[in-house]
Amino acid sequence: MIKPKQLPSGAWRVQMFNKGGNPRYISFTADTANEAVYQALEWKRGRERKAQVGLTVAEAIDQYIDLKDGVLSPTTIANYRGIRRNCLKTLMDVPVKKLTQFMVQQAINEEAKMISPRTHKRHTPKTISNVHGLLSASIHMVDPDFVLRTTLPAKQKNILELPPAKDVIDAVRGTNVELPVLLAVWLSLSMSEIRGIQVSAIRNGFLTIKESVVQVDGKAVSKKATKAFERTRMHAIPPYIMGLIEQTKAWKDGKGYIELRSGKAVTNRFQRVITNAGLPHMRFHDLRHLNASVMVALGVPDLYAMERGGWKTKSTLNRVYQHTFSAERQAVDKKIDEYFESLLF
Repeated sequence: MIKPKQLPSGAWRVQMFNKGGNPRYISFTADTANEAVYQALEWKRGRERKAQVGLTVAEAIDQYIDLKDGVLSPTTIANYRGIRRNCLKTLMDVPVKKLTQFMVQQAINEEAKMISPRTHKRHTPKTISNVHGLLSASIHMVDPDFVLRTTLPAKQKNILELPPAKDVIDAVRGTNVELPVLLAVWLSLSMSEIRGIQVSAIRNGFLTIKESVVQVDGKAVSKKATKAFERTRMHAIPPYIMGLIEQTKAWKDGKGYIELRSGKAVTNRFQRVITNAGLPHMRFHDLRHLNASVMVALGVPDLYAMERGGWKTKSTLNRVYQHTFSAERQAVDKKIDEYFESLLF
């Protein structure tokens, strides 16, 4: 325990023993006891950080992941473990104290050229950014003085060419993916949000999005929170969608999740349905983009579009959030519902 001592001058002093090559006491003097203790603790933390620099890159990343487990989402931790397992292999056994910016840049260059075994394409700039972000955060935790200034691949602008909403709705009508597709394209729900809908989240014709279910290491994991603050929101449920919900086993049982299939199973079925209908390939997540394009076409104000879709920024629909579930917002809902209902009847 650190014990400060008051000097005849009235100042306070703390002495710490330095066990280095020149063993000696180091004094920290300040006007108050707390300030002297703070200075001593900062010196001690600095020594501990220097000692940790003896870790390898792999050990530093493992330590970072372990410290963040339970704080970050299960999917983020799973992604980190995947990066640790599959990426930057030339750096993993290098001691942090011997790591150089040149070595990091070289490793990132190699990662950018690699072909993903899953997509059979080069890693995207976003993937490389995620890999570098984990490395940088892990190194900074054990050696705050080592700041990486790596050049990363430039982000690419992708133009999505999506079919008309009516064509998608006609394709899935009457199939076993009609409900999840309408929840995505009409209410702008993500796959994890759709899988997180329980009967208890539906009250008096309104759905509260407050839970998500994700796949981690092949298992469904429930998160009692959405991906971001803005993603917790409320929707009026259109009568047509409510009718489909009422046909689910969960609704008839009065409890449980309305969608029990994995995201992969729903996506695979959705893609088969649209392929059979002669529509171009779409990711399930593209349905949210389609919803955004419909709102723009209908002249829905950005503020309401952002709140409805749970978007924090206006780059996906721009950077201010307000809670806008109001009379105006309900009027917007009615306008959107009338549009989609016109496609059904």
